[in-house]
Amino acid sequence: MSDIRYLDWPFFEERHRRLARELDAWAKDHVPQHHGADVDAQCRALVRALGADGWLKHAVAGLPHGAQDQVDTRAICLIRETLARHSGLADFAFAMQGLGSGAISLQGTPAQRDRYLSKVGRGEAIPAFALSEPEAGSDVGAMQCSARIEGDEAVIDGEKTWISNGGIADFYVVFARTGEAAGSRGISAFIVEAGTPGLEIARRIDVIAPHPLAQLRFSGCRVPLAQRIGEPGEGFKVAMRTLDVFRTSVAAAALGFARRALDEALHRATTRRMFNQTLADFQLTQAKLAQMATTVDSSALLVYRAAWLRDQGRTITREAAMAKLTATEGAQQVIDAAVQIWGGLGVASGVTVERLYREIRSLRIYEGASEVQQLIIARELLKDITATSRDRPSAASPTDQEPI
Repeated sequence: MSDIRYLDWPFFEERHRRLARELDAWAKDHVPQHHGADVDAQCRALVRALGADGWLKHAVAGLPHGAQDQVDTRAICLIRETLARHSGLADFAFAMQGLGSGAISLQGTPAQRDRYLSKVGRGEAIPAFALSEPEAGSDVGAMQCSARIEGDEAVIDGEKTWISNGGIADFYVVFARTGEAAGSRGISAFIVEAGTPGLEIARRIDVIAPHPLAQLRFSGCRVPLAQRIGEPGEGFKVAMRTLDVFRTSVAAAALGFARRALDEALHRATTRRMFNQTLADFQLTQAKLAQMATTVDSSALLVYRAAWLRDQGRTITREAAMAKLTATEGAQQVIDAAVQIWGGLGVASGVTVERLYREIRSLRIYEGASEVQQLIIARELLKDITATSRDRPSAASPTDQEPI
């Protein structure tokens, strides 16, 4: 396991420290370092294993489902960081059980929670979060997928794309425009089970770090209104609340990738001999390692600050954005440096740092690209300064000032 001294930080309780150590030991025995060609089958197997041994209960909320009464953000982040150090696909399998069912955990009705969360927590059902569209990724307000209400049913038409778990999910949380208001204020969320007439997998999408991904098409897809999550027109709020939890955990996964890259770089630097010494004896290598370690720790501080604040009941829009921006961009730099230290072997297919290089890239895009995180941070800063200005006494006019 990587340097675990950070577990002594005051962000954590003893149960979190125990969780991280136990999961690391479990992952060494149960998580394969590499997956075969059938990624769908491997992902299903990882979900079953994570559920059978109790790890997925942390991805859902609700005591009746074997979980905490509320989502424990620090636990989710520690799990994602730990799994990411071992396998990007294992991290993906865990994360999507949480993200895909997160809206139900946060705002589902008792009947919805009873029907879906226990199965998700046991690894017996795979969920998916269907928000993005071909023309509505970062700009959710541009959503075109629609749902019209007919009696006690919603009829959904449109497309969703870049949907993780697309093609293997047992149900999808789908966000569609219901027209209560303009822009993002007229969107509702619905649970659509796989196999519902009118829902089809339009195409599967291959990406550089393989995982189940698809484009969905809805054509007159009818779902009972009892499958709506939250109130009409509140789907955007549901989505943002879900992303606020899991955006921080994306940063934690990036942190896990970065920690593994630093471990690999240290191993290579201390064992690779060159010019009658090791790579680690060169000051250039030492400077690079120092920067990598500093980047890892600064990312960790932001990640676990955000997670701790949310677990205290605080709104963490700015803190989560800072954590995701810093951890994902920093991990890209750390992994790139690790590849450089490994030299030619660093770009050989199947080598750990090469795999990390492919796995980190998408984290800078999904659940809010780095540029979007910058906009969120700036917006929150400006909001704070505007509020402060309203409370501050007006500045004296030049004629009112005392002589210098």
